[in-house]
Amino acid sequence: MKIVADENLAFTDYFFAQFGEIQQVAGRNLTQHDVVDAEALLVRSVTKVNAALINKTALKFVGSATIGTDHLDISALEQQGIAWSNAAGCNAQAVAEYVITALLHLEPTVLDANQKFTLGIIGLGNVGSRLATMAQLLGWNVIGYDPFVQRDHVQQVELEELLAQADAISTHVPLTKTGAHPTYHLINSEAFATMKPSAILINSARGSVVEEAALIADIQSTGRKVVLDVFEHEPEISETLLNLITLVTPHIAGYSLEGKARGTQMIYEAFCKTFSFQSDKAFETQLPVGEQYFAQHDLKQTLKVYLHQIYDIARDDANLRTCLKDGKVDQKAFDYLRKTYPLRREWAAHGGPAA
Repeated sequence: MKIVADENLAFTDYFFAQFGEIQQVAGRNLTQHDVVDAEALLVRSVTKVNAALINKTALKFVGSATIGTDHLDISALEQQGIAWSNAAGCNAQAVAEYVITALLHLEPTVLDANQKFTLGIIGLGNVGSRLATMAQLLGWNVIGYDPFVQRDHVQQVELEELLAQADAISTHVPLTKTGAHPTYHLINSEAFATMKPSAILINSARGSVVEEAALIADIQSTGRKVVLDVFEHEPEISETLLNLITLVTPHIAGYSLEGKARGTQMIYEAFCKTFSFQSDKAFETQLPVGEQYFAQHDLKQTLKVYLHQIYDIARDDANLRTCLKDGKVDQKAFDYLRKTYPLRREWAAHGGPAA
């Protein structure tokens, strides 16, 4: 069979080469012509899988190696009888570690703050609940908001209470515009007014969860420290916004080697189920052994000594800032950063904990 795959998927050949011809493409520029005679399509979040893309094609399966589904027109897929799958939770550990790394980079002293430091987590799905566990391992006070789930290990509060109490706020929600609890512009001028001016905001979920105009106004007013891995108008990022944000990264919070490999394995398993193939491959067999930093010290001491070696987040910030051209981030340069990103290893590869 013919399989069309985003060129940035990890271990595509290992998982899929046995099933037929793999055509690797740039996911952001994918067209109906690319998939017209393909039976399977493997994508990431940069590809909008809609009726225009899938109409009058041979597609029987679409797999997205991502945790989100807002780039998939599920009703169009189901109307045409095309099986689909995403990879919910594949990079949850990587994102949780990203958030903690960003916080320790901005405020190293919080590593020893214990219960005096309150982390507020908006969204307690795969990522949010895992982040809560990791933060609790560091001794932090954790509060969470999620109207859809109840987590026994997290003290859950209303959104307004979380915004008012937290010393740092991290968003982990899908992008939704309808229903009782839409997340589009969830963090707006009213939310900023409720937050402490000293509270750090981290968005590694979806760009439009934070209203960009309100964010700019808030930073100009309060000087708030903000970490953005996603942007409302991504990949269009203005120089004005970039200069105001304390720490920026090019949508790579989940870009660990384990997370990428896990995502491909999850859609491989769904692919095999769809076509009645046996699934007998595991990504762990393909990974090199990591440097065992955590074997030498306890968790906090290891992070104090080796955090920069485990993940140099400042490098990602610097690399994105070099992409400015004519008042905004150059889209080709942005995509190139993501395409050539040197996948970092999760803490467990270095002997550390996994939630």
